[in-house]
Amino acid sequence: MPPRLLPFLAAVSYASFASAYSFNFKTTPRQCQNLTIDITGSGTPPYSVLIIPFGPTPLPNSIEARRVTDVPFTNSSSTEVSFQLKFPENSQFVAVVSDSTGFGTGGTSAAVTVLPGDDGCFDTTTSVSPAFLFHTDPDRFLVTCSPSRIWWDNSTVQGRTSFQGVIPGGQSFEIPEGTITAQAGEGVGFNWTPSVRVGTVILLVGGDDRGLGSAGSNQYTLQSGNSVSCLNDSSPSSTPGSPAGGSYPTSTDGSGVNTGSGSSGSHTDVGAIVGGVIGGVVGAVALALVLLFAIRRQRYHKGTKERPVDLLQDQDNEGGDGRPPEYYQPEPFVLPDPTVASTREGSVRGGTAAYQSLATRPSGEHRNSYLSASSSETGTQGQGLRPPPSTTQSSSTRKSPAPPSFRLVNIIQHDDAGPSEPPPPPPEEEPETIELPPAYTNIRRDTPSASNEAGGAAPAGATTQVPQAAQA
Repeated sequence: MPPRLLPFLAAVSYASFASAYSFNFKTTPRQCQNLTIDITGSGTPPYSVLIIPFGPTPLPNSIEARRVTDVPFTNSSSTEVSFQLKFPENSQFVAVVSDSTGFGTGGTSAAVTVLPGDDGCFDTTTSVSPAFLFHTDPDRFLVTCSPSRIWWDNSTVQGRTSFQGVIPGGQSFEIPEGTITAQAGEGVGFNWTPSVRVGTVILLVGGDDRGLGSAGSNQYTLQSGNSVSCLNDSSPSSTPGSPAGGSYPTSTDGSGVNTGSGSSGSHTDVGAIVGGVIGGVVGAVALALVLLFAIRRQRYHKGTKERPVDLLQDQDNEGGDGRPPEYYQPEPFVLPDPTVASTREGSVRGGTAAYQSLATRPSGEHRNSYLSASSSETGTQGQGLRPPPSTTQSSSTRKSPAPPSFRLVNIIQHDDAGPSEPPPPPPEEEPETIELPPAYTNIRRDTPSASNEAGGAAPAGATTQVPQAAQA
């Protein structure tokens, strides 16, 4: 076969997934019990179903009792088939339905789990063997867009070989056989370039004239290669929608159930739509509640702003000009003009006169004034003390509509009584007598007499004069 025709044949074989019919499992797959499958839609009879083991065997000692089973429908017009499922419980399989137009045109199921049932329909002590074996080079290894060789021992084959690719829950297709060649140590075979996306799980099924799957099946996972140029929109892969087969268990305990539509055409999943709508409504309500809570919390914090403590005013003055309020207007102390010259004595007298004029002011003088916290920018002294206005102040600049209330403030100025009187003199007391010893400062020196010159003895108490020579 010319190599140029291989991509064309591959595209034709991959186009089989666009079918107008599908199938359903009418009964639950159970060990050694009958499994019924019916056709939905308009296919081209006769129909057949291929049951392919999937995953490891659940039997002890890795005994493989499962076979690839090709079950044809009873007659050309039949749309239902029932057969005994000779698979052990907790094992899995993949079902592929075909009609006269090609392999896998009715769809491919996901991995179906077999539930407990009856016993005695298979041998649990001996593994089954296929009619012949096939291999891949590299062994058990497939690379996307990279050639792989599928080969077998031709002496074990009856008639013409055929190989199929089955993607669980996705698309199934015929593998086009290229030029069959013989190689030493590898028997006969052909090269195949898998145009399947990276990471896809695929089952290779082989057979001959003894039936589809007579050579068994091998499971692979596509690996990435150096190129993806062979991929296109029609490249087979796992379908994003529901697999074929309708509803069936997908877990070993039967809890997981596939809810496939059983039709390859358009289908509306009511459960998914209802669940999505309910989830959306619940999410929207939750989001609205969160936003409402955030808005109310923000308003609460804005309404309860911090206010300064005001011991004189009961209300806030929101319309002020930013200057501190003048609660008390100071009155400067002004001295009267002096009446005498500005001398030291005159200054003293002038200050005394000013003091006396202030001293004549009555003590405890009362003044009535009204307190207002507002003042104009061009006010003069005493502007903070004014009588209540005759008109009501506009409430547009205040926080509350009521005008500020004025309170009567009594200002009492106390005057001192002048300087304090000098302290009284201390009472007269007897003078204290202090006796001191003599200082001997009033002793006079007398003139020496004649008797003293004659060498007489000096009288007692006389002062002896020292000679000049002795002094020298």
